[in-house]
Amino acid sequence: MGVRSLCVFVETEDLAVLIDPSAALGPSRYGLPPVPEEWEALDKFKREIREKAMDCDAFVISHYHYDHHDPDENFWAGKKVFVKDPKKNINRSQKERAAFFFEKFDRRAELVICDGQEFGIGNTKISFSRPLPHGNERSKLGFVVATRIEAKGEVLVHASDVQGPIVEESADILIEMEPDILVIDGPPSYFLGWKFSARDLERANANMVRIVEKTGARIILDHHLLRDLAYRERCRAVYDHPEIYTFAEFLGMENRMLEANRKFLHG
Repeated sequence: MGVRSLCVFVETEDLAVLIDPSAALGPSRYGLPPVPEEWEALDKFKREIREKAMDCDAFVISHYHYDHHDPDENFWAGKKVFVKDPKKNINRSQKERAAFFFEKFDRRAELVICDGQEFGIGNTKISFSRPLPHGNERSKLGFVVATRIEAKGEVLVHASDVQGPIVEESADILIEMEPDILVIDGPPSYFLGWKFSARDLERANANMVRIVEKTGARIILDHHLLRDLAYRERCRAVYDHPEIYTFAEFLGMENRMLEANRKFLHG
């Protein structure tokens, strides 16, 4: 949809929650900065997130990268915020960002460390995975928590930045969450041969096929994967299954892969 984001709004009869309420742009792609269309898209979605935040009871921060949380926003104030543990299972960069967020909002919002926890809000259950690797087992990007929301017998799972998932144990945990809808980021195949290996792509594809076959969930597969113009070719085995959507496709819209098309948009 034109920006880097995995922001999802979920509403039940008991709870309205925004998961990872932020968006960002890739500062450099093909050695080029964002084009005006990207800045326009970012401004549009930042406004929409702020507007939606007004209707929310709570927020979730799966980890502290800026496309998943924005400490410069003020909509956190006065709300419950389920947050990834700022001190455990976290890398140095995210620990510093988390400390800044806590310093700014600890007394202005209800910050709830959620790793591996479950909460009941009326008839709605919201629970969180233990920390999962942001990538493979050797990732230096830290860890993330996946969110599970269950209401009226339906389950949505939001699996932020597990990159596929690459790690088989992460896939096992997502299967155990029994999603009807799974929002997940997909592998960063645009780094293939540089920061991302063919072996990890193979693992990510096999794990996603296993998740689809075990759960029967509708899958929203987006974020990292949609930065690659050849994403369907890279994940051919996954797209043999019909219930795979991008955010745009899930909403009945056209894909708008601005970052992946940046060199063409620069002319």
